[in-house]
Amino acid sequence: MAILSGYIEDEDNKQSSTSSALSFNAVLDPSNPLGFLESAFNFVSENSDMFNTDSVEKKISSLVKNIKERTMKEEAAKKEHETKEKEEIKEKPKPKPKLNPNKDNGLDMENHSWGQNLQEVTATVPVPLGTKSRDVICDVKKDYLKVGLKGQTPIVDGQLFETVKPNDSYWSLEDQKVIYLLMTKCDKTSWWKSLLKGGPEIDTQKAEPDKSKLSDLDMETRSTVEKMMFDQRQKQLGLPTSQETENQNMLKKFIAQNPNFDITNAKMF
Repeated sequence: MAILSGYIEDEDNKQSSTSSALSFNAVLDPSNPLGFLESAFNFVSENSDMFNTDSVEKKISSLVKNIKERTMKEEAAKKEHETKEKEEIKEKPKPKPKLNPNKDNGLDMENHSWGQNLQEVTATVPVPLGTKSRDVICDVKKDYLKVGLKGQTPIVDGQLFETVKPNDSYWSLEDQKVIYLLMTKCDKTSWWKSLLKGGPEIDTQKAEPDKSKLSDLDMETRSTVEKMMFDQRQKQLGLPTSQETENQNMLKKFIAQNPNFDITNAKMF
């Protein structure tokens, strides 16, 4: 139920600024809108000569028609918007589920397997027994890989997930039945989620560096790897990472040195 307050001007008000405005108060009951209109018409009838004119029915009919057309357009626009939103929701691609990595921190695919450590990416591609090296095609570029046999559809073909160093990469044919490929990463501080862009992705938080090889790394790389391992464990436990802990310590130190400083509205970066 709604209460409408307003005023109405008589017909002559359009031509004379001396006409007085009258207040109109009415209560709208949504279950009986005609009752509200009847009250409004009675008010107009009592305070103006609008209903004494021959054109009143035509004017009211025109007004109702205009309001009806406007309402129908608004309703149609609303339905169109709702339909469009539903279609966008349907068309929106769902995020691909992240898979658990295999023992080599990669993934076993239908026609090949791949693995990695922080320095290198490896791939093994089974081929028919008796395959010769001269039959193998292995094209490694900075951001592209193609592996297969001559005269056949490539077994692995696509853009690499990250970049590699082609001159520091090589392949070999093992026992005439498996192509083994090793590629050196350009970025030796991060895990690849997939061998090729657009392929199934692994959960890199579950990737585990080979601890036995940490001692072989230079101090800077080893420090980075150990920091990554620590941060991964902290995230899995819902605890602050090393960077978050460092930020908290810096904030505590700043507050201790500036006890009168109000940080309530301070922005944290």
